[in-house]
Amino acid sequence: MPGEASAAGSRHSGGRDGRAGRAGHRGHTGHTVLAGLIAAVVGFTSSFAVVLTGLRAVGASEAQAASGLAALCLGMGLSALLLSVRLRMPISVAWSTPGAALLASTGAPSGGFPAAVAAFLVTGALLVLAGLWRPLGRAIAAIPPALANAMLAGVLLSLCLAPARAAVEIPRLALPVVAVWLALTRWAPRWAVPGALAAAAVGVALESAGGLGDTLSGTPLLATPEAVAPSFDVAAVVGLALPLFLVTMASQNIPGMGVLASYGYRPPLRPLLGVTGAATVAAAPFGGHAVNLAALTAALAAGPGAAPDPERRWVAGATSGAAYVVLGLLGGLVTALAGLAPLLLLQAVAGLALLGALASALKAATDDPAMREAAVVTLVVTVSGAQVAGVGSAFWGLAAGWVVLGVGRLPGLRPARPAPVVAEAPDGRDDRAREHP
Repeated sequence: MPGEASAAGSRHSGGRDGRAGRAGHRGHTGHTVLAGLIAAVVGFTSSFAVVLTGLRAVGASEAQAASGLAALCLGMGLSALLLSVRLRMPISVAWSTPGAALLASTGAPSGGFPAAVAAFLVTGALLVLAGLWRPLGRAIAAIPPALANAMLAGVLLSLCLAPARAAVEIPRLALPVVAVWLALTRWAPRWAVPGALAAAAVGVALESAGGLGDTLSGTPLLATPEAVAPSFDVAAVVGLALPLFLVTMASQNIPGMGVLASYGYRPPLRPLLGVTGAATVAAAPFGGHAVNLAALTAALAAGPGAAPDPERRWVAGATSGAAYVVLGLLGGLVTALAGLAPLLLLQAVAGLALLGALASALKAATDDPAMREAAVVTLVVTVSGAQVAGVGSAFWGLAAGWVVLGVGRLPGLRPARPAPVVAEAPDGRDDRAREHP
């Protein structure tokens, strides 16, 4: 019957449509998984040198730095998996790259690496507290962005000078790295830093072929955790934990929320800070400094390139988390290979990775003319590296900026408005028609 034929045709067509839809869904899922893998690889390769440099600067041995890198990756991966699956949103989690740069610029506290580990624990506790206690979160948000960015720029500047120093001191290794980075910045910006890292690896491999073989044969494939008993020190808490917390909140968590919001995702802040703060506390005894929301790589998982359907992009966030777990398990091998490279070369790669962040921080610090002087003072004091009572320059830079800002707002100390420039007419009279504001 015509009706039955029509119904059968409709069911058949629906079957074809259903199969086509499922095939398309599988295709999109594969693409989304690939986007998550790319986000993890780019995030890891573009900044793990910064993390190793920072951990070594605060007193970690090579084994402790390897343990810290692995602990961070595991904390990041498990956090991203949990949050992405639980919230059904593409939540990307990362280590605090600006925080690692802060470690590199601050140097080892008086209590050595155990004091740094205690500072990491305090940082994690503050992250959890910021999610649970709203006044703390509001207080962090109340820090003038110009001062926060000026402090960040001061922290980043010392590492961003490393490529220039390396080009002079080890030109045979550094100049090819810079050349590859420059070329890829022009034609494939996303891969500029991974490409520079690959160029550094090739150069080191060519110079130490024998050492490379010994390293590969004598290095365990899986990471070996190495716990460090914390040693709480007031100077380390004030000079390291507080700046690390502020930098992580201002440069990672807040921008990370902004990236998610720009793609239409508005997750509750409390579980994000709770989970990443708890991951920081768990990673700290093994050398991990800070786990937080991803800011730079978050767009790779949350953007339309990950999946046309925004409701499916959580798969990219979960995939990046799984990839970080695998990378964390291989942390020992990665760190051992990095140990073959001169420290200055690693710092040069880290500096290239942070140039974009430095440019953004400098622009944000000096955009507002009313805040510019206080921001420059913050920058200068932070760059100075001055320590008072064992407290690092990042804290004093922010404090100095607050003082300059406060003094400038005292009654009677505001700069006078400049008088209008009045041109004189040829006959000697004021020509008011030619006033300039």
